[in-house]
Amino acid sequence: MYGLVQAGHAKDYVEAMWLMLQQEKPADFVIATGTTTRVREFMRVSFAELGIEISFLGEGIDEIGIVEACHNSNYLITLGTVLIKVDERYFCPTEVELLIGDPKKANTKLGWIPKYNLKSLVKDMVQSDLAFYEKDQSKQLQYK
Repeated sequence: MYGLVQAGHAKDYVEAMWLMLQQEKPADFVIATGTTTRVREFMRVSFAELGIEISFLGEGIDEIGIVEACHNSNYLITLGTVLIKVDERYFCPTEVELLIGDPKKANTKLGWIPKYNLKSLVKDMVQSDLAFYEKDQSKQLQYK
């Protein structure tokens, strides 16, 4: 999976906004993690949170992510199942190759340092999606 992701936790960004509002004089700040991650690694970390190991085959538009192993008995997934494919519908024709913010000014003037790394961000995202899914499933059972 090609492409890069600069992901940050909303809690970190809200803290930065609050810190900006505490300043005596308004100023512009770049609020960013200052790090970037390949989409492939983001997917690997996301599935690992579920106990699923992913490996990638192919290149470019033909790259796929398949189940390498599953360590979670809640999921009955056959090894080799394709879980990830590239979809050209989501390509941006004017995409910038590397988009990464420099948070130095926010770090020094506001004392703002992100508290969440990629793994903790993904954990929150996956747990939130699971909770939403379980709530939705229980609603469907009530209506049957």
